Amino acid sequence: MTEYYIPTGHSEAELIEKRSRFIGQVWRVSSEEEARARVEETRKKHYDARHNCWCYRIGGTERYSDDGEPQGTAGQPMLNVFQREGVTDVACVVTRYFGGILLGAGGLVRAYTQSAKDALDAAGISVVRRWVAMEVPCTYAQFDEVRREVFHFGGVEENIDFGADVLMSVLIPEERSAQFAAHLLDASAGTIEALEAGEQFKAAPWREPVAPNG
Repeated sequence: MTEYYIPTGHSEAELIEKRSRFIGQVWRVSSEEEARARVEETRKKHYDARHNCWCYRIGGTERYSDDGEPQGTAGQPMLNVFQREGVTDVACVVTRYFGGILLGAGGLVRAYTQSAKDALDAAGISVVRRWVAMEVPCTYAQFDEVRREVFHFGGVEENIDFGADVLMSVLIPEERSAQFAAHLLDASAGTIEALEAGEQFKAAPWREPVAPNG
């Protein structure tokens, strides 16, 4: 099974540390050329900043720069954030406007790490994988329980049609779709039948499967 994680979108997050202003940005990118274009775009926009540190991960390629900060205090700690989260196809720039107070190596590592993490949190994470699209008709009384089961099986909602009854269009991980459908049928005493509507390989907002009462 092939799956990987990417930023959901572009984001910007700001952090103030001892009067220094850190502006973290994250983009989803598909090539090194696109990543470097984002870096140059940021350098031009924040031409008056002391540093524009950056990193990117695209497939098996990883690059980073401390942009004048002490070696190992910016680019690598930023890259570590995306390595830990398993996020690829990503570019990140953290711009620093110096506030007049030295942070020291440890302070810089913490600030650049936090800036990258805040920007990633703001961007959100999507998982690219194979899904089974399913249509789930249910009553209004059953809706909350069905929704919990979708999340429990690691699925995502695509659309909800509120009519005489409810029709949920959801994506369920391919390897759990049969179990999801069987569970709904059993738990509802045969009144809820999830109907397959095809397979898709696409990005969808990532959520961890949760416990039934989680």
